Amino acid sequence: MSKDTVQNGLVVSMEYTLTVDGEILDSSNDAGPLQFLAGYDNIVPGLEREMVGMKIGESKDVVVLPVDGYGEFDEDAFMEVPRSEFPTDMELEAGLELNVSDEDGQHQMAFVASFNEEVVRLDFNHPLAGAELQFNVKVVGLREASQEELDHGHAHDEDHHH
Repeated sequence: MSKDTVQNGLVVSMEYTLTVDGEILDSSNDAGPLQFLAGYDNIVPGLEREMVGMKIGESKDVVVLPVDGYGEFDEDAFMEVPRSEFPTDMELEAGLELNVSDEDGQHQMAFVASFNEEVVRLDFNHPLAGAELQFNVKVVGLREASQEELDHGHAHDEDHHH
């Protein structure tokens, strides 16, 4: 099995730019290349699928539809919570990101969709739900994953700065 193309079980370093509706939302220019362990759902499925077989130095434009990205926008993924359940000194604003835990103690992200004096409406959709994701990706490194990385199911960033 050749190790010079993206495939499951390899740690891939990639440079990328994510554009949604013509606006650049995310780019590796700031933080440097992203490392991910291929085959372990570290990145959105539609992008990973398109990257299999790419070689180091190769770049590609990939369009990921919502079903292969962050899912369709769910009109039912809203919850109304009494304003009294929020701290009185908390300044609410639309778009505010909250970490909400449910009865089981599971944490999930929510955004304040709207609010009034009685009720706060929370949106549990991922911010990119329903969005068509346009990636430009370039593979800049490939290596075999360590056993520990395979066990954990994600790449461990070495943080070696040369």
